[in-house]
Amino acid sequence: MTESHPRTPRITKAVIPAAGLGTRFLPATKATPKEMLPVVDKPAIQYVVEEAVSAGLDDVLMITGRNKRPLEDHFDRNYELESALLKKGDEARLAKVQESSDLATMHYVRQGDPKGLGHAVLCAAPHVGKEPFAVLLGDDLIDPRDPLLARMVEVQEECGGSVIALMEVAPEQIHLYGCAAVEPTEDGDLVKVTDLVEKPDTADAPSNYAIIGRYVLDPAVFDVLRTTEPGRGGEIQLTDALQQLAADEKVGGPVHGVVFKGRRYDTGDRGDYLRAIVRLACERQDLGPDFKAWLRSYVTEEM
Repeated sequence: MTESHPRTPRITKAVIPAAGLGTRFLPATKATPKEMLPVVDKPAIQYVVEEAVSAGLDDVLMITGRNKRPLEDHFDRNYELESALLKKGDEARLAKVQESSDLATMHYVRQGDPKGLGHAVLCAAPHVGKEPFAVLLGDDLIDPRDPLLARMVEVQEECGGSVIALMEVAPEQIHLYGCAAVEPTEDGDLVKVTDLVEKPDTADAPSNYAIIGRYVLDPAVFDVLRTTEPGRGGEIQLTDALQQLAADEKVGGPVHGVVFKGRRYDTGDRGDYLRAIVRLACERQDLGPDFKAWLRSYVTEEM
């Protein structure tokens, strides 16, 4: 690491904002939370919780809203279903059903008004307290073979402050993301963040380093968010709060970025959601061989 700060408490808490309406997936999300849409045979939100747990974060707070009750049900016990599977002797499916309820200690709080990601994170303040914590957005699924979050936790525990996940994107795509101005460090995948802009115009972007949906944050971010005015889209932007932390390290320590070059599955829009399903299905040992053979045949026929 390039800097040494007093060691912070071990991070155990993860916050998952899940209050969005999922309008890009209508009509499927009219009565079903977008986080519950299946990616192969598992809801997207379960991949995210599993990632948090694999990084050692077993205390999970989900920020929900109206019509999000299925999220709570999914991570709760379903005794009727479990009993039916047990009577059938279907131990394999029983294990899959019980897996989600045994993953982590789950907590839930509602975001009363949809005021943006920054406001959603602020809703976690009473639960998180004065501890550093992680934020995972459900639109980005990170392949478990590429432990991004564990690396970010390691950086935060060593350097203090906050850590964001960055990925290089084509310059013409940077307007879709928060964007970071950075300085290199001695560690190849670690950069110092000096400025942040939410969805800049391509000509005004300070770099092509896009923020993807993983953060490890110093609790000082809560005080900043309480005074952060609505920004782009009329919402309280987490990027704006982090920009203040990057500008003044005395507020909450430095802001670093981990540059991610691994496998990321974007489920944020319909096309990328379908591509994510295809990629993950192809990599499954139980589905991949037959599915890839069919896919090759289908593509050949269509061409």
